Amino acid sequence: MRAALVRLRGPPCGQPARPSPATWQHGCVTAATHSTLFPQVPDSADAVLEGLDPEQRAVATALQGPVCVLAGAGTGKTRAITHRIAYGVRAGILQPSSVLAVTFTNRAAGEMRGRLRQLGAVGVQARTFHSAALRQLQYFWPKAIGGSLPRLVDRKIQLVADAAVACRIRLDRGELRDVTAEIEWSKVTQTVPADYAAAAAKAGRESPRDPAEIAQLYSAYEDLKRERVVIDFEDVLLLTVAVLQDRHDIAEQVRAQYQHFVVDEYQDVSPLQQRLLELWLGERENLCVVGDASQTIYSFTGATPDHLLDFRTRHPGATVVKLVRDYRSTPQVVHLANSLLAQARGRAADHRLELVSQRAAGTEPVFTEYTDEPAEAEGAARRIRELIDAGVPASEIAVLFRTNAQSETYEQALADAGVPYQLRGAERFFDRPEVRKAGIALRGAARFGGNDTLLDDAPDLPSQVRAVLSGEGWTTQPPAGSGAVRERWESLAALVHLAQDFAAARPGATLADLVAELDERAGAQHAPTVQGVTLASLHSAKGLEWDAVFLVGVAEGMMPITYAKTDEQIEEERRLLYVGVTRARERLHLSWALSRSPGSRPNRRPSRFLHGLRPGSNAAAGRGGAVGTGGVERGSFGVASSASVPPSPRRGQRSPARCRVCGRTLTDAGEMKLMRCEDCPTDMDEGLYERLREWRAGQAGRSGQPAFCVFTDKTLMAIAETVPDDEHALVRIPGVGMRKLGRYGADVLAICAGRDINEERDQD
Repeated sequence: MRAALVRLRGPPCGQPARPSPATWQHGCVTAATHSTLFPQVPDSADAVLEGLDPEQRAVATALQGPVCVLAGAGTGKTRAITHRIAYGVRAGILQPSSVLAVTFTNRAAGEMRGRLRQLGAVGVQARTFHSAALRQLQYFWPKAIGGSLPRLVDRKIQLVADAAVACRIRLDRGELRDVTAEIEWSKVTQTVPADYAAAAAKAGRESPRDPAEIAQLYSAYEDLKRERVVIDFEDVLLLTVAVLQDRHDIAEQVRAQYQHFVVDEYQDVSPLQQRLLELWLGERENLCVVGDASQTIYSFTGATPDHLLDFRTRHPGATVVKLVRDYRSTPQVVHLANSLLAQARGRAADHRLELVSQRAAGTEPVFTEYTDEPAEAEGAARRIRELIDAGVPASEIAVLFRTNAQSETYEQALADAGVPYQLRGAERFFDRPEVRKAGIALRGAARFGGNDTLLDDAPDLPSQVRAVLSGEGWTTQPPAGSGAVRERWESLAALVHLAQDFAAARPGATLADLVAELDERAGAQHAPTVQGVTLASLHSAKGLEWDAVFLVGVAEGMMPITYAKTDEQIEEERRLLYVGVTRARERLHLSWALSRSPGSRPNRRPSRFLHGLRPGSNAAAGRGGAVGTGGVERGSFGVASSASVPPSPRRGQRSPARCRVCGRTLTDAGEMKLMRCEDCPTDMDEGLYERLREWRAGQAGRSGQPAFCVFTDKTLMAIAETVPDDEHALVRIPGVGMRKLGRYGADVLAICAGRDINEERDQD
């Protein structure tokens, strides 16, 4: 019976699958999170499977027994698991109320609920671990403990501060935050105060204070909670685990309710969450987990990929499906991502997935070095302005950085360039005051619109929404500049755009229909797109994607961060950069600054992670062992089959860059552009160098960009030293490349040949 239920193609019960009018090979598969805003609900269970590729279909039809989905970035994992749930529900195999899907953020849970609703799978619970546990705890507390559940504190930092006062330990603001993080880590790893020092040492954690002091603060913090009768978010999980362990009758009641479990982002599960999942499951094995060890970036919170990597060991009969077809990014972006992981070490790297892009070729990633951080921010803002002017929506552009402290410089640069932006991690869309007021106004207009003269000249839904929101501050043109006024306008504009899309998808829809849609979206935290460039930390960008991504500050000390010391910490920083790279669909810019501020000493270097990946640096050695093909591995009860895809082609490795004078291996970016050591003698043609500089100034003036964007001084020096006489010789000079060869090659070769290109242009 199990074997029949996990077949790659056919649906259960021996019924033949309806032939799809257009298969995944012919363009039906979309990018991981690209779908029609308001798609039509599939009319049958078989229709749910249409457009899935073979591996995604294998996930969707494997409805019994343990299933492990190893899903690379951009491979459509959310699509696969939501279609799996929807197919099971629509085929009558799964009861909606018996399915519990859990993930790690409210946004991800909301997106999952929204997709399930669009697929016709209403009634399925999609929640975070904490919200699912809290719901159960609130329901069973009176029966298990008696009385009402203690109050849940939103932020524990004030309690930690009070604990520090009780212990007579002075903590500054940064130490308060760090100690709070240590307490959270201790609780999710189920470490009690007395065991903190030993556990922290074993885990290789660098405690922000003496471990004995941390243990003392942790103990005092727990005492204060008991005195004040409050609990924190970690307590929600701990108490739920305790109730389910101690009260078998309650555990059985929960298991009777939920019989099928789906866990997204399984590489981020903590030991405490894993324990809760085991208690939910009991002795059953109807579990589907989805994850990617190469995207493990939250180990500092207690997350570990071990549960994902050991899944087959714990469940020998598991079906394992590997998703490697990348629908998100161009081959150029995917190649960089694969090359980045090819240098990785450790257990997660040994199980990495080598992605295979399914998109048409795009532009090469751009690597840019700046003199200082303000120049880097201004350069990014300038390029973003150019993209927007060329038609790229601001909402499809992101600037990603390692720490939130880097945000301010980019906020200022974007504001100076007249570019709207939004901060990721700020207030949730439907919680914004202007959005709540707009909702009230739209609800009132829907109720009494027939008597509202404001709507007399508004014949359709979009015009009605524009009329209502004009009273809340929306105008046809955005306000100048940035700040709070612009942010409010962007929120209202997002509602206007949503109304237009809603009306296009559902002709004849009324204001009341739109209000109902907004209510459902608010409940699912399924926010519309705000038109503004996204500024976000790499951690908060997880699970998102944009057409153009600017990865900034990719320098030693920031990426990897200074306090990453151990091999495990360094590898997590590499994975964090990998997550950033794989957020880009079409355009990717990576940059770094040689100094922090103008005029300061240029003592920074590009990140070691870019070594061998950026032009002019030594090639990475590469490693074997990547899982280069997708497919299905059946458990001992399953039918062995494989639907593989061809591995992506590997580019030839570059030889180490060596000084053409003394032969020494070069590592400095400037020296590699010159192809010689800085202090080795030069035979540069000074006259040619000056002519090249004069030509560069003219090019920069005509294009309205800084001179270094044409060619850097070091590249011009290298040209003046080698004096290339053909395109082959010119393109070999670091800093030229095929793009600049096509744009400037003819001029540069003419100048090197001693011709006057201005005179030739005049003659033409």
